[in-house]
Amino acid sequence: MADQPVNQNNSDEIDLGQLFQMIGRGFQKFFNFIGSIFKGIFHLIMLFLLFVQKNIIVIAAAIIIGGVGGFILDKVLPEKYISRMVVEPNFNSVQQLYNNIAFYNDLAEAQDSVALATALNITEHEASTIKEIFTDSYSDENQKVKLFDEFIRELDTTTVKTIDFENYLQNFNSLDARFHQISVISTDNRVAKKTQPAIINSIAVNEYFKLQKKINDENLDLQEDIYKNQLSEIDSLQSLYRTVLVKEAEKPMQGTSINMAETGESSSRELALVQEKDVLKERLVQLNRERANKSSIINVISDFPTRGVEQKGFWNSYKFLLPVLLLVFTFAFLALLELNKYLKSYNKEQVDS
Repeated sequence: MADQPVNQNNSDEIDLGQLFQMIGRGFQKFFNFIGSIFKGIFHLIMLFLLFVQKNIIVIAAAIIIGGVGGFILDKVLPEKYISRMVVEPNFNSVQQLYNNIAFYNDLAEAQDSVALATALNITEHEASTIKEIFTDSYSDENQKVKLFDEFIRELDTTTVKTIDFENYLQNFNSLDARFHQISVISTDNRVAKKTQPAIINSIAVNEYFKLQKKINDENLDLQEDIYKNQLSEIDSLQSLYRTVLVKEAEKPMQGTSINMAETGESSSRELALVQEKDVLKERLVQLNRERANKSSIINVISDFPTRGVEQKGFWNSYKFLLPVLLLVFTFAFLALLELNKYLKSYNKEQVDS
C-alpha cells in the first residue's frame, strides 16, 4: 500500500513526458513544413534566375527592340485625348445608359465609323477618331450612406432588421451609384463635346422614361397642391383662433377670475398650428428640390469639356507597353522551348527504360 503513491507519480510523469514529446514533435513538423515552403520558393527563384541567365541575350534584345519600337510608335501615332462627363440618371435609366455606351464602344472597337457617326450624330471622319467610350460609377462613402438611408426607408420593419450597412455595401454595384462618369478617348480633342447631345437624347427619347417623368411631374404637382391647401387651411384656422381670442378679450371681466385652462388650450392649439405649418413649408422645399433633381430624365452634372485632355504618362505610352508585351511573349516562347526539351528527354528515358 505504501508503494501506490510512488507508482501513481511515476505514471503521471510518464504521461506528461509523452505529452511534451508529442507537442515537441508537432512543433518540429510545423517548422519543417514552413521550412519546406521557403525552400520550395527559394528553389523556384533560383530556377527562374538560371532561366534568365541562360536566355539573358534574348530577353535583353526583346526589351531593347520593344523600347525602340515603342518610342517610334509614340512619335508616329497621333496623340489620344480623354474627355469626361458626369451624369445623374433618373427613373431607373442607368441600365439603358450603360447599354448605349457599350453599344457605342462596340462600334468604335469594330471601327464602324458609319454606324457610329449615325448613332452619335457626327461625321464619319469624327467617328473614326473615337477609340473608346466607357462609363463607370462615381460615388464616395457619403453618397453610399445616403443611398442606404433611402433604400431602408422603402422597406418594412421586419426586413430592415435583417439588413445592415455592411451587407448593403457587399451587394452594391456600379448601377446603384447616383452619379456616373462617361469617358471618350479619341485622337480628336473636340469630338467628345459634339457627341454629348446624342448621348443624352438617346436616353431622353425613350418612351418609357418619358412616361415615368410625366407621371412624376403630375404627382409632384398634386402633392404641391395638397401642401398649399393644407397651409391655406392652417392660415384660416389661425385667423379664426385670433378672432375668437379677440372677442373673448372684449367680453367684460366677471370679477377677477381668469380661466387659465382655456388660455393654455388656445396657446397649445396656436403652437401646434405653427409647428404643422413649418413642417408643410419644409415639405414644399423638399418637393422643389425633388422637382429640380428630376427635371430631366438624365441630369448633366458636368459637361464634356470643349477640348479633351491629352493622355500623358509613362504607363500609357508605347515605350512602356510594347517592351512589356514583347517580354511576356519572349518568356512564353522560351518556356515552351524548355517544356519541349523536357518532354523529349522524358520520352527518351521512358523508351530506354
